[in-house]
This record gives sequence, structure tokens and C-alpha cells, in this order.
Amino acid sequence: MTQTSEDVTWLTQEAYTKLKEELAYLSGPAREEVTAKIAAAREEGDLRENGGYHAAKEEQGKQELRIRQLTQLLEKAKVGETPASADGAVAPGMVVTIAFDGDEDDTTTFLLASREYASADIETYSPQSPLGSGVIGHKVGEDAEYELPNGRKASVTILKAEPYNG
Repeated sequence: MTQTSEDVTWLTQEAYTKLKEELAYLSGPAREEVTAKIAAAREEGDLRENGGYHAAKEEQGKQELRIRQLTQLLEKAKVGETPASADGAVAPGMVVTIAFDGDEDDTTTFLLASREYASADIETYSPQSPLGSGVIGHKVGEDAEYELPNGRKASVTILKAEPYNG
């Protein structure tokens, strides 16, 4: 099975290691802790009116969801430098500078990547976000359009796109 660049999540070694450690913790000690909380709350009696039991079950659900998210993310992850787009088009793992409505005085620069790849140094947009999906595949100098939450369309011009060197 081949993966397209949109299926791959590029991670630095540091981010990959951090996520692997989080998965190991959630799958091991954290899972045991929440199971113990549920068991202790069960021993208190009537489960219908047992706030501690319901809170522990909710915590367990959130934890299991995060475990599934991390597992899927790490299965698709590639560690290392994001390859430069062969045709110069915007792709995940690139730092992109855009101008809103073609106004070069109204610009923003962001990393097009998964939030797990995010750095405190630069704003990050997911490739699945409206803006992210709108700019993917466009080259420097081209206009791209994306849909705003209110349903209206917005236009941006791609000013710069280069691989992230985190």
C-alpha cells in the first residue's frame, strides 16, 4: 500500500518520541489507574447515583479515544525532514506565507502540519482545516480559495512555501 503525502504525518524525532511516550503511558500506567478508580467507585454501591464512577468511566472513554488517535497518527508518521515538494506546490510539512485577498500588507505565515508537529515558534494549520486544504497543491504566486465557517469564500495568494526545518 502506498501513502500519498496527504496520508503521511511528518514528525520530528523529538515529536515522534514524545508521542510514543504518551502512548506508552496511556496504554500502561494511566489505563491501570483509571481501571482502579472504576473498581473503587463500583465498590461504593449504587452506580446510578455514583458521580465518581461516572467521572471515571468518562475519563476512561477520553483516554481510550486518545490512545486510538495516537496509534493511528504514529502508524502514518514519517520521522525526519519533510521532502521538498517536487513541483514547488504547497504540501503538508511546509511553512507557507499567504496574503489575504491579495493584500501583501495583510499576511500570515504558518506551518501546514498536524498539531502534533506544532512548534511554539510558529502557528500551525492542519492540512484538513479549511485554509490548509485550500492552499494544498497551489504554487507560489497562485491564488487559492477556501470556505469560511459562515459559508462565504475567502481568497489568499501564496507568497512563499518552503520545507519546515523545525
